[in-house]
Amino acid sequence: MAIQTKRAYEEPSRKDGTRVLVDRLWPRGVSKEKAKIAHWLKDIGSLQRIAPLVPRASLQWPIFRKRYLEELDAPEVVPLVEQLLELANHSRTLTLVYASRMTEKNNATVLRQLIEGTPKPPKSSGPSKVEAGSQRARARAPR
Repeated sequence: MAIQTKRAYEEPSRKDGTRVLVDRLWPRGVSKEKAKIAHWLKDIGSLQRIAPLVPRASLQWPIFRKRYLEELDAPEVVPLVEQLLELANHSRTLTLVYASRMTEKNNATVLRQLIEGTPKPPKSSGPSKVEAGSQRARARAPR
């Protein structure tokens, strides 16, 4: 089983296998015919409350990842994660489709890591540690 991520705005390929859209909103300007999406798990996409944390800076990535993994543990989302795992087990190739411009740090990347068994981040990379690092950096900055 191969798992890959791909932007919704890229051309679908035969090598994509089963294509699953993992965003809450359908990508703007992409027709359903052109997207060739087999499944749309919109409720597995990140919630609006963590949308402002979509990683634009490397410091926000650990916070986004941690909060998104917490969302995936919610009772109403667990069946969708199980459905995604089932699709991964029955597909030669599974492509997680997303709309974000951030190609390396997005919800599809977290889902791929989760399916592949990448461990959750250690507690030392949580929001409080990131904030502490930011405070230290501000303290060192020349004034």
